[in-house]
Amino acid sequence: MDRTRLENALAEAFGGTEAERRAVARAACDLADSGRPSEDRGHALTVPGVVDHLDDAPDGSSLVERWNWWLGALEAAYGGYDYFTVRFVEDDEEAGLRR
Repeated sequence: MDRTRLENALAEAFGGTEAERRAVARAACDLADSGRPSEDRGHALTVPGVVDHLDDAPDGSSLVERWNWWLGALEAAYGGYDYFTVRFVEDDEEAGLRR
């Protein structure tokens, strides 16, 4: 999973803040690295696949809500996905102070 490519695709498809895109992309990369999607669903996560799944979330959902909605569906179907939900988004100003 190419994190930069995913962040760019998320920005184009859903907008959101830089911090939200960074948090979701980090969680997606962690999920991809875990191997869970390949084990449970028979194929690895891809950037287009993530965007497609997030696009299925209810209209008006924020990027983080979309991610967590999809992870909730995976949790219900397979279990073990709650770990990859986004619970905290560091705001852009805080992130700037740490760079």
